[in-house]
Formats: sequence, C-alpha cells, structure tokens
Amino acid sequence: MIITKTPFRVSFCGGGSDISTFYREHGGCVLSTSINRYMYVSVHPYFDEEKTALKYSQTEIVTDIKKIDHTIMKCVLNDMNVKGVEITSTADVPSGTGLGSSSAFTVGLLHTLHCYKNQYVSKQELARLACEVEIEKLGNPIGKQDQYAAACGGLNFISFHPDDSVSVEPVILRPETLQELQDNIVIFYTGLTHDANKILAEQKKNSSKEAKTKNLIRMCELAKDMKKSLESNDLSTFGAILDEGWQKKKELASGIANPTIEEMYDYAMENGASGGKLLGAGGGGFLLFYCEKYKQKQLMEKMKLRRFPVRFEHDGTSVVYIGDKYW
Repeated sequence: MIITKTPFRVSFCGGGSDISTFYREHGGCVLSTSINRYMYVSVHPYFDEEKTALKYSQTEIVTDIKKIDHTIMKCVLNDMNVKGVEITSTADVPSGTGLGSSSAFTVGLLHTLHCYKNQYVSKQELARLACEVEIEKLGNPIGKQDQYAAACGGLNFISFHPDDSVSVEPVILRPETLQELQDNIVIFYTGLTHDANKILAEQKKNSSKEAKTKNLIRMCELAKDMKKSLESNDLSTFGAILDEGWQKKKELASGIANPTIEEMYDYAMENGASGGKLLGAGGGGFLLFYCEKYKQKQLMEKMKLRRFPVRFEHDGTSVVYIGDKYW
C-alpha cells in the first residue's frame, strides 16, 4: 500500500488571473499558501486482480476502467494504464468549500500512482500533469493555481506566463512575521457550498471583457504589492489589500457573492477585521479575514460562525506510507 497526503490551499490575492483567457494575454499571478488540511489517497493491489475498486464519496467496482464514473479517476487510470487496484480517498474538508479540493485530489492521485509504478515525478511536473488532466483533457473551466499550490506547498508567489509556463517563487519573511501573519488570519465556515465550475465558467467568459480585464490586472498588481509588503516584513497593509482584492473579485461573475455572504463580510469588518475575502470561486465555503489578535475575541463573539483553525504548511504533496510490496 502507498498513501500520499496533499494539502489544501488558501489564496490571498490574484485569484482569477490563472485562467488561460487572461494570462495568455496579460500574464497572471497569485499569492497563496498551502495549509495543514489534506487530501489522502491510497492505492493497494485489489484482491481480485480482474477488478478495480474505487472508494471516495461513493464506491465503484469495475472490470473495465473505461466504465468508471469518477471523471478524474477514469482519465488518470486510463492514461497511466493502471488497473486491478483499490484506490481510496479521504479528505479533511468536503468539496465545494473553496480550498482547492478537486485539484488536491488530482495531484494526490497522480503522485500516488506514479509511486505505485516506481516512477519519480517532480512536484512541478505533478502540478503540470494535474492541470493537463483537469483543464485540457476534462475541459473544466478552472485555472492553474490550485494544482501548483497543492503540489509545491508553502507560502508562494505563483506566476502564470503567456506561454503557459508557471513559476513558483517562495515568499521569504522573518519567522516572527510569519507567526504574526498566521496568528492574524481568521477563517470561518459559512455553511454554504457552491458549484465552482459554474461560477468559473462565467468568470472565464467575462475575462475578455474590458471592465473585468481591468479588475484582473488590478488584482495582479495587488498580489505584487502584497508580496513586497510581506518580504519587507510589513503587515500594516495586508488587510487593506485583501479587502480591495475582494471588492474587485466579486465583480468578475454574478455568483461569486450573494446577500448572505455580503452581510457576513460587512459584519466582520464592523467588528475588528481590516480585510478579508471568500475563499475559492465564490458562492459559499470559507470566509477569511485579517484581524489583529487583540480584536479577535470581539470578532468571534459577534460572528457566531464556526471558526476553522489552520496553520501554514510547507511540504506540498508527500508520501506518508509505503507498505511491503507483494506484487
């Protein structure tokens, strides 16, 4: 048996600029971090070698991998010609909550199966392959940030270039600044879920419109400003940058914000937060705020939402268990 764990991510600024219709013309960038919440994927030879068993939110047992219902598993298993195995996935957080779970699963599955076949693949290559599966082969209207965040891990400035290449640059700051940043990040679960593909499809369509393009260009500028402030160990503008980025982002598509989310956001800003954003494509999931520690008690009391405590992680996708090989 082989087990991998692949982290989910929190995107601070620049989300949306990783869609090809934008970055191929203007270039894109995102500042994000992986967090200590994970997707676990395991593979083991199935007892009946003529069958393939898949266990996720459902269970599938097939004799022909071309008949698999799960689109990502079907694509990857066919491409890699892997069958006669049992694959299980378990996540710390449900899908549809804005933490990049689908891409974390794709990266983790690719990592697990390459290990199973005794093939070394770099983290950057795993991210590239995951993008190929989700965007090119399956046609999902998503960007590239989630795959690279999950595969590489850490607090990074990720750039998306017009030639489709991607570069990942770690953001280096003093340990005490990193600690303060983590301490001042407060995340709440809204209880709402969303259809990311539907929202992203509209956003992708809108990204060629002049007003939306200007928003994305400004969001990239904000991501660069955030990077500079962090590298200068200056957190004084972090909340304000988050807030401006959120105001720009919610104009990209109609489903990103709704009255309930707007009310939650405004209430947090009135009770100690200096900025924030909805994580992921929009419509639900988690609300992230920057709130200095001495103001957090008031924020917690007023919001009355479930807090979701996280810490930053730095490993990216990794193998956590390799059992004896019997095949």
